[in-house]
Amino acid sequence: MPVRLPFRPRRDAYPPDLWTKCPGCAEMLFNKQLDKSLRVCPHCSHHFRIPARTRIEHLVDSGSFVERDADLQPVDALGFVDLKSYPDRLVAAQLSTGLRDAAVWGLAAMGGRPVSLCVMDFGFIGGSMGSVVGEKVARAGEAALAERMPLIIVSSSGGARMQEGTYSLMQLVKTMGVVERVKAARVPFISVLTDPTTGGVFASFAVVGDVNIAEPNALIRFAGDRVSAGTIGEELPAGYQRAEFWFSHGFVDRIVARAHLREEIISLLGFLVAPSLDGAGEPATAPASRPRSFLSALTGALGGETNDDSRNGETEGSRGEAPRG
Repeated sequence: MPVRLPFRPRRDAYPPDLWTKCPGCAEMLFNKQLDKSLRVCPHCSHHFRIPARTRIEHLVDSGSFVERDADLQPVDALGFVDLKSYPDRLVAAQLSTGLRDAAVWGLAAMGGRPVSLCVMDFGFIGGSMGSVVGEKVARAGEAALAERMPLIIVSSSGGARMQEGTYSLMQLVKTMGVVERVKAARVPFISVLTDPTTGGVFASFAVVGDVNIAEPNALIRFAGDRVSAGTIGEELPAGYQRAEFWFSHGFVDRIVARAHLREEIISLLGFLVAPSLDGAGEPATAPASRPRSFLSALTGALGGETNDDSRNGETEGSRGEAPRG
């Protein structure tokens, strides 16, 4: 008669997602504890990649985020097929992430100040920028410009989406056009670069913020080591594609740990957002120490009713397809 042991001897009897091995220090981390530390290793401070919605929860005032264009999704204009068809890749990514595409944008409050926020998700086909991502970044910028509220973009991307070909490359022009209009209007733009920020996203809007913030040791680059070295014909220094190198050369303004990122952005908004003045020359907005509720702040920023077509849901792509330009 077999002896029954008081424990489970088989490893596969345990949940497979109970522990995570840190790529920085090789420590085994209990996932529940890792989640409590905002997915940052307590031993070596390695910053794990996190989903867009988790990022939004970390950044904005509780319950303040109002998503826009949630149903916007790409189309397979080229009939692209590699190892699998583009529609199949989209369905797989949508099921695994719960997103329609690799970016989420909407209006929110940070420290009581209304902001236009766009966050990218690397888990959706590597955070690649196709027509939908480009459109959402552009719409976030247009909302910031129209309502004169700060624009915040959190980048996490492998670059342009090859399955959309030239349509993907056109997003560099579209997003940069909107960002340049935002900057020309002196509306604050804070860019947050997380691991990784590469390719066409790096080469467009991600590095032209009024303030560029990076998470520690984030991979930030346009192309890989071999391509970069071959292009300039020189051996490149070690670590040149990490946030600390860019910071030491003035390309990144701040390196901020994830636990302090929200407070850092709120502090920067206090410097970048000028209070409006009433007739007596006194600040008409509430001081930072007394944040207004999101609804009152947002209502004041939007000015009540608007006839703008994009707010009535009549812009191209609002019916579930992204514009191809």
